Amino acid sequence: MGAQELSALLWKERELLELLTFKLEEEQLILTSGKSRWLQHATREVEQVVEHLRSAGLGSSVEVSALARAWGSDESATLRELVAQAPAGPWGEIFDSHLKAMVALTSQVRELRDANDQFLRAAARSAQETLVSAGTDSGTYDFRGATGTDAGARLFDRSL
Repeated sequence: MGAQELSALLWKERELLELLTFKLEEEQLILTSGKSRWLQHATREVEQVVEHLRSAGLGSSVEVSALARAWGSDESATLRELVAQAPAGPWGEIFDSHLKAMVALTSQVRELRDANDQFLRAAARSAQETLVSAGTDSGTYDFRGATGTDAGARLFDRSL
């Protein structure tokens, strides 16, 4: 394989990063709407894209290593190092544009992930506060099906 194959793999990785950005924004819309019905589906979709990204990243790492070896560089070279050591021609610029785009997309993903994490923490805190304020003493039921807790203050006329 060569530079063209690596470029194709990097395009695929960029597309997956864009899809992950979309899925995280979708998850954020669900979180901010207060309707958690679809949250588990959105989270599952995010996890699926992350899994695809892992395998794509592994594939491109293997290709970077092979291309670095073909270009006479250390096979443990990163994409950034490959860009710096690229031979004369267009591949240095092509790989540099891939690298810049992927760094920008990764930054967006990180920001969205952190924001979604804050929304989830706030929702969990709100749910805990609601449970505490609602009171946990539900009482017991008597033979009529009524709760055994006192429903409120009652006044009795003891003068009769």
